[in-house]
Amino acid sequence: MAYSPYDWRQTLQEKADYVEDRLRGGSPVIALSCREGVLLLTLRGTQRKLYELYERLAFGGLGNPSDLETIRQTAIDFCHAEGFQRSPEDVSIQRVVGFALSPVLKRGFADPLRAPLVLRGLFAQVGEQATDDLFYKLNYDGEFSLQSRYAGLAGAAAAERQLEETLSERLGAAKSLRRAPGWQKALPPALRAWAVARWQARQEMENSESDENSAGDQAREETLRQPSERECERLLAAELEKGSLEAALLERETARAQRFRLLSEQELAPLLPTQQG
Repeated sequence: MAYSPYDWRQTLQEKADYVEDRLRGGSPVIALSCREGVLLLTLRGTQRKLYELYERLAFGGLGNPSDLETIRQTAIDFCHAEGFQRSPEDVSIQRVVGFALSPVLKRGFADPLRAPLVLRGLFAQVGEQATDDLFYKLNYDGEFSLQSRYAGLAGAAAAERQLEETLSERLGAAKSLRRAPGWQKALPPALRAWAVARWQARQEMENSESDENSAGDQAREETLRQPSERECERLLAAELEKGSLEAALLERETARAQRFRLLSEQELAPLLPTQQG
């Protein structure tokens, strides 16, 4: 049977629709610059979502756990090969994303006979100063983008826009990187952004399930507004009852063998909201 260009485009669209539908309920992932280095966070159930890749590099993502593990292992193997063949200083997040991962995802997504990987990845590289930190977002189809200051992933495009708009509002102008906040001060704005994205994604899911009637119109109006502080606090408290906050620091300077460390419950507990009434 002949396979036309139209069939190929149709297959790609069906793949994209399938992946985006699977990602819609995923827990947002955030990375941002702070005084100590790069802070990464998300809320999770049982599976870890934040990992070290190499000395200055870290990875987080949302999607199918086995697909995320495939990408993580591919990135780690590439980093160690680069470090051995060149030098540890030559291992960069740009090469990991641009040369090791993006081409693999692009080939797989374009192949009509292969199932797509269900994931979106967030990669961070800590620099000597906050202005040197780099953040890459990698999509399931192999497309990627570079950001500074912060980056976030969410299960829906509108939720991701709201997440990054909230980070921009809460963290201030780019010049503030010269006086980057400590991670304890950076974490509450990041949690607020996570809650905004989670709330937005839920509204979109409810909207997509609504019929074309007055209830659907009301759901669309609800999607357009930002949640209040109280709504964010309630959402976070409810999510923390079902799961746990996972946060990590990719440290700028450390006496330890590894720059990456997961923050402990004792460190995080004083900064978390509690359910009230």
